[in-house]
Amino acid sequence: MLRTVGLIAVAAVLGLVGGTAVGYRIQADREPTALPPLNQPGLAYPAKPLPKDQEPEPLPAAEDRQVKTEGDLRKLLLPRPAGAEAQGQDGWESLAAYLSDYTQPDAALEFQLELGVRRVATRSWRSGENRHVQVSLLQYRPGSQIGALEFVEDQQYYVSDEKRSGSAGKDVKGSGNGRYFVYPVQRQAGYLDFYEARAYVQRGDVAIEILMSDTRKIAEKDIRSLAERQLGRL
Repeated sequence: MLRTVGLIAVAAVLGLVGGTAVGYRIQADREPTALPPLNQPGLAYPAKPLPKDQEPEPLPAAEDRQVKTEGDLRKLLLPRPAGAEAQGQDGWESLAAYLSDYTQPDAALEFQLELGVRRVATRSWRSGENRHVQVSLLQYRPGSQIGALEFVEDQQYYVSDEKRSGSAGKDVKGSGNGRYFVYPVQRQAGYLDFYEARAYVQRGDVAIEILMSDTRKIAEKDIRSLAERQLGRL
């Protein structure tokens, strides 16, 4: 059966090639047909390059986001607050280590590889009595999709589930698509109260993820301020 299918496939290919050859011979004997004019003639390139004194100035490095993100991504991470204690990762993080906290790390790995993840930089710290903060920058390779945007939108959709954060989140000022979420308190007999907040923002090929947890209530301004400051560094 498989061999029969193969023969049919070969016949189909030969038929396609033969038809293409005949069509090419007929077309070759005809007078050339002029192409229609462009719908937007203004898009045509100039006949000659602009004079040297009229060429636009190159974008300064301070305004070129790619110059920043193509360098050492670790330098773009927010610094630890004064008095905070380093905890966990600080610098480059392997994809395996980053995904180890996921409930389904294998599926998360497949998803990240599909998005074209390139590298991850993370900084974690502890401040106050029990506040833990983790800031991660995930950079993605260029492709048919914007990996950073796909990741951020996926996480925002997951977090906005009413069983988790109970809200659609709030906008991160100046981001265009960033949102932060403050979860309802989780209480369990025999344990301290647990509070959690998250933020997800995309800027170019970089996704920002901020995770915050505490045994005391987290104010909205705390997670919002972190997200805005981290965005500002990009």
